[in-house]
Amino acid sequence: MHFLPEDIDNYILEHSAQEPALLKQLNRETNQKILQPRMLSGHYQGRVLSLISKIKAPETILEIGTYTGYSALCLAEGLTKNGVLHTIDINEELVDFQKTYFDKSPFSTQIKQYLGDATSIIPSISSNFDLVFIDADKPNYPEYFKLIIDKMNPGGLILSDNVLWSGKVVEEVDPSDESTQALLQYNQMLARDPRIETVVLPIRDGLTISRRKEY
Repeated sequence: MHFLPEDIDNYILEHSAQEPALLKQLNRETNQKILQPRMLSGHYQGRVLSLISKIKAPETILEIGTYTGYSALCLAEGLTKNGVLHTIDINEELVDFQKTYFDKSPFSTQIKQYLGDATSIIPSISSNFDLVFIDADKPNYPEYFKLIIDKMNPGGLILSDNVLWSGKVVEEVDPSDESTQALLQYNQMLARDPRIETVVLPIRDGLTISRRKEY
């Protein structure tokens, strides 16, 4: 969802970094061939993710929710020379598609793909993280936070997507709407947890940046 008028969105795109050629191809193919292409981070948010990663220069990144690999490639742009990006997705049908684009990129040896339930996979990754991007099933957002918070390095960043959920977070919630209820809980967790400092950015469907405070 876009919260700004279309002409403002277009102006922002025109005056932001351009989408790299490989990502432009991935964007196009996702929209042509893959279900729910709206899930793609896209040009503007992708450049935001890239710039945050470049500023942070992480050695280890965790991505929860790979989809077609667009956001992983954006985040990988900021990796240190020997850095690693761990990316997890539950959709077996997308693994080969993701790998095709990972292999075309300069980061093919730095991206490690995982297939399965992230709540089971995250504890099996021995590394701590400098940067985490959460963009998966919304009902599990609170659980993902619990699993990663003690694995964050001091000063580490947690990026959380879809936290405004098409504006549903400020509307009356249907008791059967599990995703909105989980996001309300999650947003409150981030705002109140003394171990992090958090800001919500109205980028696309809402992007939260949380920083792990020093120990």
